[in-house]
Amino acid sequence: MSRVVVELFYDVVSPYSWLGFEVLCRYQHVWNIDLRFRPAFLGGIMQSTDTLGAMRFITAIDMTQPKYLEPLSREFWLRFWSQHEDVSQVESILAVAEKAGLSSELTQKLLEMTSSPAVKNRLKETTEEAVKYGAFGMPAVVAHVNGKPQLFFGSDRLELLASIIGEKWLGPVPSVPSPKM
Repeated sequence: MSRVVVELFYDVVSPYSWLGFEVLCRYQHVWNIDLRFRPAFLGGIMQSTDTLGAMRFITAIDMTQPKYLEPLSREFWLRFWSQHEDVSQVESILAVAEKAGLSSELTQKLLEMTSSPAVKNRLKETTEEAVKYGAFGMPAVVAHVNGKPQLFFGSDRLELLASIIGEKWLGPVPSVPSPKM
């Protein structure tokens, strides 16, 4: 059976996106899925948040060093939701980047990129794509099953996602079988 492409549209201002992000990160090693992170701007959908700088920074990392996308996104959520600290100011973005393991050279390059048309357009296009799938908030998870996109809204719909893709839901913290020697 071929792997199912599952897209996660998210913004670090959304605590429910964080929940969905963490659970899908765990399941990407359990289910037969190809998880694709799709940083989008919730404010472009909801018109009321201030994470544009953070989401542009995350988009820039997605465009240049996608291996840092998971840890960087997680650090933004930790800062915003666990530490109750700002994620909109440059100093905050610098602190998050350092915690995620980015070099200062890469961080500076990414900060410069955040005002570029390429990054702005990429974030706008990703946000518009989420809306075209029917997203009205985040997280929006799109599973591509038999050539058709299936939209799931909210981190509480992952059990339904499992059913649609033919996988077993093992709760929010699945145990990964250990390799047999």
